[in-house]
Amino acid sequence: MNNIEAVETVDVVVVGAGQAGLSSAYHLRRTGFEPGRDFVVLDHSPGPGGAWQFRWPSLTYGKVHGMHSLPGMELTDADPARPSSEVIAEYFDTYERTFDLRVRRPVDVRAVREGPEGRLLVETSAGTWATRALINATGTWDRPFVPRYPGQETFRGRQLHTAQYPGPRAFAGQRVVVVGGGASGTQHLLEIAPHAAATTWVTRRPPVFREGPFTEDVGRAAVALVEERVRQGLPPKSVVSVTGLPLNDAVRQGLADGVLDRRPMFERITPDGVEWSDGQRVGADVILWATGFRAVIDHLAPLHLREAGGGIRVEGTRAVADPRVHLVGYGPSASTIGANRAGRAAVRDIRRLLAEEAVAA
Repeated sequence: MNNIEAVETVDVVVVGAGQAGLSSAYHLRRTGFEPGRDFVVLDHSPGPGGAWQFRWPSLTYGKVHGMHSLPGMELTDADPARPSSEVIAEYFDTYERTFDLRVRRPVDVRAVREGPEGRLLVETSAGTWATRALINATGTWDRPFVPRYPGQETFRGRQLHTAQYPGPRAFAGQRVVVVGGGASGTQHLLEIAPHAAATTWVTRRPPVFREGPFTEDVGRAAVALVEERVRQGLPPKSVVSVTGLPLNDAVRQGLADGVLDRRPMFERITPDGVEWSDGQRVGADVILWATGFRAVIDHLAPLHLREAGGGIRVEGTRAVADPRVHLVGYGPSASTIGANRAGRAAVRDIRRLLAEEAVAA
């Protein structure tokens, strides 16, 4: 679409209304941007809650580690026994209404491309916006990653990813292979084991369990390692992959019981289970892939931001290849506290960019 008058024109488009997107919208509002007139928040989900609204029911709020409140409004008095999907969806809904963020949903962003007069064109299922700056806060939930292994298509049982995890009772009486060495994999195993006929834990690398408290220094060091990857234009790794798994009471019990008895990665999948290179086999009714997610950034492809390493090179939150584009909740800011800080930083940079444009005009 070439005619800029045929589209809605704003200063900033925020894509995504999870923690990162709402934090960004809050800071835009707080610094004088008017929702609807100066900026718009587009979210493809059916309701408030970001990716949290899709989490499995057994992930109660009490099991959520490191959930930081959004800026300007604390999350208080939440029942730890309630599903986190309910608690956080209600909190986000209240937040959006309190700060009058006017999130547009459901809206699917299909492409962001170069437009006329130095603007970006954001093409969506609800029309096109022309914007001077873009805050991309799309997270990873919509792009679950499942690695490929020989024989995968021959497996007669069920394969599913963490994103489709229905809760532990769905695996009653079944032999379950859980693949993945992150927090989700260990949580799934500890939940499933009392119901399943058997569980097997498989990871590419030996898991690293972290003793002691997760201090600010540990957190900063982990974030710095992830930040260096995105600065080099490499695909980001999760902060958890750098910090290791917390050794809490439940994990200690799982280790003692043999539930968290890790085996190296199998070589192939058979119709009835999995097989290692030495010929050992394990029968399985279910393979649960707790193998993580990838950043949802395909809609940015027309801007050619990806580096040879496969990621987008980012300084702070700004895409090095295009200062109009900020990635919030990407790489080092892919945590709730990181998303809060990144939202504030992105808005500060965008205000500077727009001010420079105004002076130049």
